[in-house]
Amino acid sequence: MSQLQIENEFETYLERSVPYVGTEIPRVEGIDGTGILIAVIDTGVDFNHPDLFGWGPDGKVVGGYNFIDEGEPPMDTNGHGTQVAGVIAADGKTVGVAPGAKILAYKVSEDGEGVSSDLIIKAINRAIEDGANIINISLGINKTNSKIDRVVNYALEKEIFVVTAAGNDGPQFNTIGSPGRNHGSVTVGATYNNLTSSLVATLEVDEKPYTVIPMVGSTKIEEPIIGKIIFGNYGKIEDLEKIDLNGKIAIVERGSDVEGELLYFSIKEENVANAGAKALIVYNNVPGIFLGELVHEFVQSDYNPQIPVVSIDREEGLEIKESIKNDHNATMHLFYNPDFVTHFSSRGPVSPFYIKPEIVAPGAYINTTQNNAGYNFTSGTSYAAPHVSGAAALLLQKNPELHHHQIKSLLLTTVEPVSDAYNQEFSILEAGAGRLDIGNAFNAKLIIIPPNFVVNVSSDDLVAEKQIDLELIDGTLDSLDVKFEGPEFIQFSHFLEGNTLQIKMKITETNFGDHEGKIIVNHEDTRYTIPFLIHYTPGSISVNQQNQKLYFEIFHPEEWSFAKISLINSENGETDTTTTTPNKEASIEIYENAEYWIDAKIRVNGTTSDAYNTIQISSLSENSDRLKLIDIPEKQIGVIAVIVTLVGIIGLIKKR
Repeated sequence: MSQLQIENEFETYLERSVPYVGTEIPRVEGIDGTGILIAVIDTGVDFNHPDLFGWGPDGKVVGGYNFIDEGEPPMDTNGHGTQVAGVIAADGKTVGVAPGAKILAYKVSEDGEGVSSDLIIKAINRAIEDGANIINISLGINKTNSKIDRVVNYALEKEIFVVTAAGNDGPQFNTIGSPGRNHGSVTVGATYNNLTSSLVATLEVDEKPYTVIPMVGSTKIEEPIIGKIIFGNYGKIEDLEKIDLNGKIAIVERGSDVEGELLYFSIKEENVANAGAKALIVYNNVPGIFLGELVHEFVQSDYNPQIPVVSIDREEGLEIKESIKNDHNATMHLFYNPDFVTHFSSRGPVSPFYIKPEIVAPGAYINTTQNNAGYNFTSGTSYAAPHVSGAAALLLQKNPELHHHQIKSLLLTTVEPVSDAYNQEFSILEAGAGRLDIGNAFNAKLIIIPPNFVVNVSSDDLVAEKQIDLELIDGTLDSLDVKFEGPEFIQFSHFLEGNTLQIKMKITETNFGDHEGKIIVNHEDTRYTIPFLIHYTPGSISVNQQNQKLYFEIFHPEEWSFAKISLINSENGETDTTTTTPNKEASIEIYENAEYWIDAKIRVNGTTSDAYNTIQISSLSENSDRLKLIDIPEKQIGVIAVIVTLVGIIGLIKKR
């Protein structure tokens, strides 16, 4: 397939993903994001593109700033920011989620790869000054950055809705960096799209599932392929001459054993197919998984793939290669599933105290605006995030009085479920609540606070309670129906008290670990999803406040010897630690009113056991807050006071 044919085939991808997430419902009512200002912190925006045309008050890009070449307009020379802006607000040949919205473009990167955390911070501050309603950040760093988190929190305090991309470091867990790790922002993972490119694959060897990715050029199959797996070295003709591949599944290594030899996937596929194999697995020659292409610019013009081909991580590929010595059967299937979390989408967790990512949206094979009046199909959580930013713009135009946490609730609780290849819902750590559905959010009559939650239970306290506030936009709570989806050993009960839903969950059997589930609320034809995570630990840590100190007490059913206690300020991420033993009192001084998270690592018989707690502090005086801003211990304050006095005296002597 030529490049021109590829472009034509993918030309309407944006028009497919945007209606797929439900934009047609608000558009019927004339809601298109008009009046909403969205900051795109990225590589700039090509404001000469016909679908994003104009720089200044009368254009689509009404302002912004170039932090790379100060004094110059934030023109995009890379394409990433233009692609992101197109998903949000393109209005021309392609149409974004909120085509009536205006863009503020902040250029913080030249190439979309090297990103300065300092420039991200400056751009967020500038967006706040420029009056942005929504900030979209589809760039980030692969680690925690407390300074970025603080400025994101500042934007949230200013009632700005902040959307961040989860990142493209999946399918491994614990791969979300800043600003996607931020507690208050909405972090978005990626699903496939509403079209025939949403091809997913499954592989089971002797009933054990493996993660595989279909190569570009493979097509769906009507029935699963079942057969024995045979190792075919690198898939060369000479590698296959002495083995019987007829009716079997071949597994080969990526690349070649000859330095400099270009052994394309198309060549491997053709050789294996001609040898009679029904399918091909290619495992990586370096750690990690990859997306391969059978169809590319170097293939013969008459080449067409004959059999399905998938790629697999090196470690799993070698495991399969070793296992097939025992003559195991394998089952491979390729089929379409647009609501499937992409392999590259970064996963949680990022903290034991909150859930990330919170939502997923289309982020694979998205065709959107590209530099120089072009269009380009592309994939990444970078393009999932702007679907959510555009959705927030529609809700904000409909109801300008909504606070950012209310918009967050509407978007997160009205999602559609996403299931894996085995019809099992993806875990919260992979998909958050589920896939964005703007139509559901737009029609919702209920705001649920919080939209998700984490609770703790332990062997000495088997009951977790949670209060959920229900804010009515319209109607009454008469038709409210509440259901529990979670482990059978959790006994669930609830009752409605005014506009508050009181939740109680009791553990009925010993099953330590992290467990997840969902509370489903049905109200006036809308289904709301509230994901939860419950930590069930053997030990616990209790906390009580005495003036400006928090005192901690450790419990564990077994004899423990040592514990490290971390106290985390949920608003700014600042962490204080202390250690304790069974005969030692543990305390930490606090200076600010905030919710604090407590993470205890308890040493028991040579192993470490976790325990968690939270406490809300609201009784400290303003003087306590001011003292913390200095961030100097009391003894040092006294020393500094003496030094200041001496300097003043010396200064007076010198003046004389």
